[in-house]
Amino acid sequence: MDTDPWDTINDLARLFNEFDAEHDIPDEEQWTLQVLKMTEEVGEAAQAVIGARVTNPRKLPTHTWQDVHNEIADAAIACLVALARMRPDADTFFARLLQEKAAGFLPAEPGTEHP
Repeated sequence: MDTDPWDTINDLARLFNEFDAEHDIPDEEQWTLQVLKMTEEVGEAAQAVIGARVTNPRKLPTHTWQDVHNEIADAAIACLVALARMRPDADTFFARLLQEKAAGFLPAEPGTEHP
């Protein structure tokens, strides 16, 4: 797979933006709906965990851990597409923010200090 994932994310963001624009949905409403889509996907991941863990004694397993993995990936995709719909610089913004957030948890490289 040689395609940069951000190319696909940006393609999806453009597609959804064009669709919503054709239906006269204002930007902020598009973004709101995309955030709701994110929460839907996270809910499906939670449902898959409940099904994989068999937390309801009246039910058999309804999901596998592979289902959980798939739902987490769906949630991640929805989140990254939402960011790309809101920011033309989503890839660089995300990379910078990831580094900033990770710096608080990961050890600093030798010869550098944590911010």
